[in-house]
Amino acid sequence: NPDQGFIMSLKETITNDMKAAMKAGDSQKLGTIRMLLAAMKQREVDERITLTDADIVALVEKAIKQRKEAIAQFSAGGRNDLVEKETAEIAVLTPYLPAQMSDAEVDTVLAAAVAEVAATGVTGNAAMGKVMAIVKPKLAGKADMSAVSGKVKAKLG
Repeated sequence: NPDQGFIMSLKETITNDMKAAMKAGDSQKLGTIRMLLAAMKQREVDERITLTDADIVALVEKAIKQRKEAIAQFSAGGRNDLVEKETAEIAVLTPYLPAQMSDAEVDTVLAAAVAEVAATGVTGNAAMGKVMAIVKPKLAGKADMSAVSGKVKAKLG
């Protein structure tokens, strides 16, 4: 595609990283990247679509969330070997996420959304849903959405 110039898609970046891991003999990184590529391919085949960078970011976020949940389980079970494996996988996956926003940037987006919803007179649980609907497209992939949800609850609380 000549329109893309020199900007690589996230998919190309991940594929190139897989090749580099193969050449370097980095089996840990290679396994993690192959798992991600398999998840991407599965989604493309199931839904008959070509994934956008945003779709891939969502898959990476989901994979990281699964690893964090597994770490909590393995820590509770005293399986430090598995905790280390999952932590290493998170380290491989994290660079595929967009740069994370600072707390101050997140707070600015939240304050604007809360003010916007408050101006419509909506309160309670309905306000929570409306605020999240406004901030999700702005923050998805750039902030921990469960932390954002907690901050919204506190602001509306």
